[in-house]
This record gives sequence, C-alpha cells and structure tokens, in this order.
Amino acid sequence: MKKQNRCDWSIYGGNELMTKYHDEEWGVPVHEDRHLFEVLILDGAQAGLSWSTILNKRGNYRKAFDNFDVKKIAKYDAKKVKELLGNAGIVRNKLKIASAIRNAKVFIEIQKEFGSFDKYIWGFTKGKSVKNKWKSMKEVPATTELSDTISKDLKKRGMNFVGSTIIYAVLQTIGMVNDHEIGCFRYKQV
Repeated sequence: MKKQNRCDWSIYGGNELMTKYHDEEWGVPVHEDRHLFEVLILDGAQAGLSWSTILNKRGNYRKAFDNFDVKKIAKYDAKKVKELLGNAGIVRNKLKIASAIRNAKVFIEIQKEFGSFDKYIWGFTKGKSVKNKWKSMKEVPATTELSDTISKDLKKRGMNFVGSTIIYAVLQTIGMVNDHEIGCFRYKQV
C-alpha cells in the first residue's frame, strides 16, 4: 500500500488520533451549527495548550457539555459550573468554562440575527473556502486579515476566547481556509 503524504503536524509524534483527525476532519467544510459551536468552544479551550490535549479530551467535552447543545449551555448555572470545574476529563479552567456559557448566549443571538451561525461565519467569505498554497506548515500564518475581522466582530458581539489566532484555527478546522500543504493528499480533496 502506498504511503500517503500528509501535513507534517498530523504525523508528529506518531499520534494516531491526530492523523485520523487530519485525514477525516481538518479542513472539511462544516455548515452545521452544533458542530460549528463545538469547534469554537474547543479551539477556545485549546488556548495555551496543544491541540492533541483537547482532541484527546473531546469525547469528555461532548459528554460534559451536553454534546455542545448551545441552548442547554446558555442556561448553565453555578451548580453546573462547579460540576464542570470538578471534571478531570476536561480542561478545568474557570475562565474557559465561563466563556463557553457566555459564547453560547452570543451564538444564539447571532443565530437569531442571521438565521444560523453558519450563514454568519461563512458570510465573511461569501460561502467559499479560501484555498491557500503552502508548501510547508512553516509558511502558514497564525492570523490573517480574515481572522482579525471575524475576531473583532465576535468580540464586539460579546464573545471571548475568540482572539485572531483562535479564530484562524477555527477557520482551518471548519474548512473556510484550506491550509493543507499542497503536497498533502487531502489538499485537493477538501
């Protein structure tokens, strides 16, 4: 069987979960609001940590955060926050947990205004993916004008843990930008 060329980050350290994530999810256009909310919250949770840490905890996050049901999360109270802070299966950071709740409320407001979060976020690129042509991950920027614009707008609306670097990671994950290396087998597929 022929070996597939992949983005360097996906095979670093031989982490099979990262390779599977790269091969099946990263960069695939996402348009379902629940999934978009999950990505937004998990990328915010990643701040200061490695993506593999969050990916390894993703199943725990889904369970702890009601499968990222935005309406349920928007109603979380102090008792639920205390429960989450005691959950060793997720990152137990009070600010990140509070941010997930706050962001859920803002997410719902955006859905009301635009009809869906999908219409809002993809509206920044008129529904099209930005296809970059990176030869190496070293060329990939941490932020772009697009991530700066979206970050600024989300912050203005009241979200937090949505800095430009986090938003650029979201854009990569949900396929709004294709940052697979041009030599990667997934580049043309997504």
